[in-house]
Amino acid sequence: MLDATCAPADIKYPTDLGLLNHAREILEDIIDVLHRPHVGAMEKPRTYREKARKSYLSVSKQRKASGKVIRKAIKKQLGYVGRNLRIIEALVKYTPLTELSKRHYRQLLIISELYRQQREMLEKNTHVVADRIVSIEQPHVRPMVRGKAGANVEFGAKIAASLVDGYAWIETAQWDSFNEATTLQASVEAYKQRFGYYPAVILADKIYRNRDNLNYCKTLGIRLSGPKLGRPSKEQSEVADRRQERQDAVQRNAIEGKFGEGKRKLGLGRIRARGAETSLTVIALQFLVMNLERRLRVLFLHFFRLLGFRDLRWV
Repeated sequence: MLDATCAPADIKYPTDLGLLNHAREILEDIIDVLHRPHVGAMEKPRTYREKARKSYLSVSKQRKASGKVIRKAIKKQLGYVGRNLRIIEALVKYTPLTELSKRHYRQLLIISELYRQQREMLEKNTHVVADRIVSIEQPHVRPMVRGKAGANVEFGAKIAASLVDGYAWIETAQWDSFNEATTLQASVEAYKQRFGYYPAVILADKIYRNRDNLNYCKTLGIRLSGPKLGRPSKEQSEVADRRQERQDAVQRNAIEGKFGEGKRKLGLGRIRARGAETSLTVIALQFLVMNLERRLRVLFLHFFRLLGFRDLRWV
């Protein structure tokens, strides 16, 4: 069984206005650090932080601000952020960036890229940009358009996984969005390396049924679940095929349930690690724990059968 899911990161729901306000506040702290050695000898540059804060709150506190109002507020915050970046560029002539902590220096680099992205989207009047930053603290996190009820967009790592006999395998995990159909052939070859033979049947979503995957599975004699390409027919054989499709869909619910188990019980629904590699490690450990629990259930099954219990359908 093949499917993909998103492991959301533990970040505040991002908005362009909120990100720019947060970036402005960080830049103001950086300006304070760079100006501190010259207190009394150099006049501190004006950042208009109180005015900028008031402008942000006047929009963020509205229950439902219009698009025109939000766009105007974003333009204002962009102006404040750009002004602060220019002030920092001028202060660097007197105070080197080595005076900043590693955290502040990293944030300065991230905010510079965030400012470029937001300015580009404002000028082009769009909401799409390559490698869009949605969190200053976790710049590796990307938006994943899922189109599901209650979560049209999720922010985290996308995971393509397979399920074999109740055990889950991570086929690939990436921070950038990808089409899970492109992982089918690599997943099948990985199955061959693990078990020494190809699977007879692959239960997957309709998105996996493109021509490349269908031809690949046909060459290896693998049945790929789902409807045939093209207009459905009313012949008797087609009716049997649709019956098989429904049965495959019922069986494929197991991998959806495995994702639900990880998100409800093991924290896969909110990854609290902050680093990119650390978060992927946490995800891998959660899959490991799920497989260990599955193994324990199988061992308990054999144990109870030795004690005389025969009907154990809950395993």
